[in-house]
Amino acid sequence: MANEKQTFQTSINELEEIVQVLETGEVPLEDAIEMYKKGMKLSKFCHDQLTKAEEQLVSIMDDSGKEKPFEPTGEEGNKQ
Repeated sequence: MANEKQTFQTSINELEEIVQVLETGEVPLEDAIEMYKKGMKLSKFCHDQLTKAEEQLVSIMDDSGKEKPFEPTGEEGNKQ
């Protein structure tokens, strides 16, 4: 992945693989520690990407092209 651009999806996939391997309990301690460290870096990257996405969604453009705060319609909360 060194030559590839890191993306949210590739990071999530790699993180899931690390979790699956660690959950087996069949990883030598030294390898498990390295995998854990890598997983923490991937987790931070994903968290940062989600935070950036959330910041972008905080405001939207109205019909006239003016930026306004994002206000959810609440339709999802009304479903029973």
